[in-house]
Amino acid sequence: MEESWKVHRKRHHSVKQYCCSQCCKSFSSQSVLCHHMNIHTSKYRCTACGKCCQNSSALAVHRRSHSGEKPFECTVCSKRFTRSSNLVTHSRIHSGDKPYKCHTCDKAFSQSEHLNSHMRVHTGDKPYKCSLCNKSFSQSSTLKEHKRHVHSNRRPYQCPFCGMMFKTNIAVKQHVRIHTDTKPHSCRHCSDRFMWYGQLKRHLLESHNEGTWLVCNICQKKFISSGNLQKHLLRHKCVKPYVCSECPKCFFTAGELTSHQLVHSDVKRFGCILCDKSFKRKQGVLKHFKRCASKLSDSDMLPIC
Repeated sequence: MEESWKVHRKRHHSVKQYCCSQCCKSFSSQSVLCHHMNIHTSKYRCTACGKCCQNSSALAVHRRSHSGEKPFECTVCSKRFTRSSNLVTHSRIHSGDKPYKCHTCDKAFSQSEHLNSHMRVHTGDKPYKCSLCNKSFSQSSTLKEHKRHVHSNRRPYQCPFCGMMFKTNIAVKQHVRIHTDTKPHSCRHCSDRFMWYGQLKRHLLESHNEGTWLVCNICQKKFISSGNLQKHLLRHKCVKPYVCSECPKCFFTAGELTSHQLVHSDVKRFGCILCDKSFKRKQGVLKHFKRCASKLSDSDMLPIC
């Protein structure tokens, strides 16, 4: 078992010097490259998309992607799959089976891909690099999230109460709590409830001494999350990894970059409900609203409560 694990790790960490002349994929050994070349010379070719498969059974499985056929059904939730291997992987959700174990920290996973991704925590490997700011990430999903939050101004999700636009559906759901006064996070020790998980975590630390403060080893400032501590440490190192795509300015955090990028945009997303003025930043409309409401009150246009 230990030997097979070492062989498996070599696939991810060894130099891939053997390159396929057909598709430019690289491999760690000549034998693996020869096995791969069978795909390009195979007689089992899909008539729908032209893809070559190694044998007839592989071609039959591939054709299901075009026909939509899913012959393998989960006996627990009735979800269907095109491959039996996908059904086996899915069934671990119901059984709780996690056969892929990390040999460094004993964490276990239901899929080999999840283990491979986890191993980068120990190796420090960050193979996914942002093409816009050259920042590296250990997971492709984290890179996609980074590009959406930092480099994209697309906001397809709208708040049904105030019309404010957001980049993700999760961000909208969290924002709506402000309008509905929803407080989903409750303290297990008292009756206090909180809108945000960070508020609950701080409450547990300050009021019930539950949890551990994360302390900066330079200035002794306390934080409730490792993410906030890491952002804070960048200020001591004077590292500004977030670069504006429109000008040479750099920033410590993604939030600071997003706020700055409004300088280069003509979009004014925040409008005053008392007049027709609009603003780029939320702080701007809040300050204006107080002045606008005060003027209307002085002219007896608004009732004073």
